[in-house]
Amino acid sequence: MPVRSHRATVIRIVAAALLALAVEQPSRAEAEQQPATSGSLAAPDAIPDDTVLARVNGAPITERDLKLAMHDMADRLPRISEENRRDYVLSYLIDLALGSQAALAAKLDMTPEYARKLAYQRSKLLMDELLAHEARKAVTPESARKAYEQTLKDVKPEEEARVRHILTSTEEAAKAALARLKAGESFAAVAAELSADPATAHHGGELGWLTRAGMPPELAEAAFRLKPGEISGPVKTAAGWHVVQVEERRARPAAPFEEVRPEIEAYLTRKAQQDLVLGLRARARIERYPEPGGKAAPATKDATGDAAKEAARNAASAAPGQEPARGRARRD
Repeated sequence: MPVRSHRATVIRIVAAALLALAVEQPSRAEAEQQPATSGSLAAPDAIPDDTVLARVNGAPITERDLKLAMHDMADRLPRISEENRRDYVLSYLIDLALGSQAALAAKLDMTPEYARKLAYQRSKLLMDELLAHEARKAVTPESARKAYEQTLKDVKPEEEARVRHILTSTEEAAKAALARLKAGESFAAVAAELSADPATAHHGGELGWLTRAGMPPELAEAAFRLKPGEISGPVKTAAGWHVVQVEERRARPAAPFEEVRPEIEAYLTRKAQQDLVLGLRARARIERYPEPGGKAAPATKDATGDAAKEAARNAASAAPGQEPARGRARRD
């Protein structure tokens, strides 16, 4: 399999395995709209996990069951008010118990189709548990801090400049503004009077701290040739003609660790999970068949091949969350 295709497949496997295994419940608009009653369930922190909240034909539903369902349904719960949320999920669990009991009575669990679906869902859940276990091992305060400090060493600080500009519609108007600046008028006063940029004119043309990538190429080329305090000649961009002043230049400061910690942890999680899947693939004997009657694809025997190593490197470098974690180690 080509490296690029192999990497995309692994990423899809990881993403699919991380999806919650939720069963869509019937609509309960009434639960979303009705206010909480005096019989609403207590706050979850006040209830032991083994507390029985309800029984359905004798089968108990516990606080632990409720917490598991709330976690599983988290993407659908925000639309329900906080005070109704637990009642809503408990009603769902009661319906789920009633439905499953009815299905068992009808011996629907004895069909080949049920067995296939159960095996598939079991595999998904086991994969989910394996990936969660790998994430817990990979993401620690020490590993996150180490990744942050390594990023600061590896990523060269980007230069940025504090810039003002005067925007005009013609080169002649830009030259007239430049002449007034050379005559001694302040940049802020001329910008406030002449600049066609309404967002900055009232602030003396202040654009703030910008990197090269944060401004049009023509403006960046002019600005980063200037020393602090210098003013450029007229510069043409798609927006018009500019006169630029650089007030300060500096290396872009690093963002504090706590600010980028969630992104670093997300990167460490995804990298560990993808490395795990790639390692499992590389060590396994996998035979893939095209169409029935077709010839078997070559088996993957070990993890030492160049293709496997390249796939692992590419998958790690393409892991969602890696770029923000590394790039944002420098403050905007």
